[in-house]
Amino acid sequence: MANNQRPLGSGFTAASTAREVLAGIDVSGKNVVVTGGHVGLGLEATRALAEAGASVTVGSRHPDRAASALAGIDGVEIGQLDLLDPASVNAFAGRYLDSSRPLHLLLNNAGIMAPAELLLDARGYEAQFATNHLGHFQLTLGVLPALRAAHGARVVNTTSGATRISDIRWDDPHFATGYDGHLAYAQSKTANVLFAVELDRRWAPDGIRGYAAHPGIIVGTKLGGSMPADRVQAMHVAMGLVDESGRPIIDPESGKKTPQQGAATIVFGATSPLLADIGGVYLRDNDISPLDGAADPTAQGADMIRSQNVVPHSIDPGSARRLWEMSEQLIKA
Repeated sequence: MANNQRPLGSGFTAASTAREVLAGIDVSGKNVVVTGGHVGLGLEATRALAEAGASVTVGSRHPDRAASALAGIDGVEIGQLDLLDPASVNAFAGRYLDSSRPLHLLLNNAGIMAPAELLLDARGYEAQFATNHLGHFQLTLGVLPALRAAHGARVVNTTSGATRISDIRWDDPHFATGYDGHLAYAQSKTANVLFAVELDRRWAPDGIRGYAAHPGIIVGTKLGGSMPADRVQAMHVAMGLVDESGRPIIDPESGKKTPQQGAATIVFGATSPLLADIGGVYLRDNDISPLDGAADPTAQGADMIRSQNVVPHSIDPGSARRLWEMSEQLIKA
């Protein structure tokens, strides 16, 4: 399978931060949307881009909480956005289009991870697939006129190394035949990559490029907020992410990063001039990831973070087209 998953030699490392990646890059006058831009990785990306001169719109289910978290950061506004609610997604996109501003950078960052029990939205869709993928898919299509108006835009989807443990469950994406929260999360993160691949194929002629950014494994982002606290703690211990006292273990080279380091790859995808002529790729450690030859659907715990390079099923162009078509049908329902 032909692909562009070859590192560029960016000069950055796994330990580089979002501020370091942005050093010397002018984003003044750029309009940015960051979903979940008030917590975790989204907050760090918002802060770094705003400090560098961008105007950032943060989409949040809880605007009041977002306002508190973003207090003191200039150049930021907040819009109500619930990715699990199609009407909320349409309203957010409509408000942005009504502002008549071009959209230079769309960071599809918000997400949920591994609820203990199967959660469905009002349409009967599994909540992680609906939030992490379909909500962002609908939002991106909704703001397409603003992306085109930028005459050079980028869409960055935050993905995960969990992609290696699940392809799209084409016959049962909503887990009607048996729920596994971690597989459902992995499926949604694979969808983030395939979405970027097909977006780039379709929209690159319009000057819109797509990327999937794997930030690493970051403790304390609230991504696991839908999981019981004791389950989150047990998972972190099993994966070697925290020590006996619960403090995060930071080891960027093995993927264990601070939020500032994790946000760097997202910001790299959004702004790096090295990516000016390439898109539809999976990024990690502030560069293009090499292709790992084999996925591991049985990986658990620490095994999930031993190799975080992209795997073939996540960038398969046929699957990317199929997912796009399926997603179009699902958001019409």
